[in-house]
Amino acid sequence: MSEFNHAPLTDAVRKALRDVRDPGQRDDLLFLERWELCPEPGLAAARRATQLRRANPGLAAAIRAEGWRA
Repeated sequence: MSEFNHAPLTDAVRKALRDVRDPGQRDDLLFLERWELCPEPGLAAARRATQLRRANPGLAAAIRAEGWRA
């Protein structure tokens, strides 16, 4: 079962999810989106977000850019 049962909030993540079939990868991208828009407290969440940013720097930047426009 998926960790996140919600639709993406940004166009950047919507586009990225078009090619994703793995539920774990989907959860990672949705987590990254939520983190970039509203970071959670906690070391584990921060570490996960850092790893996802390193793996997806363009997506993280696109999410932040959309968040700042809203």
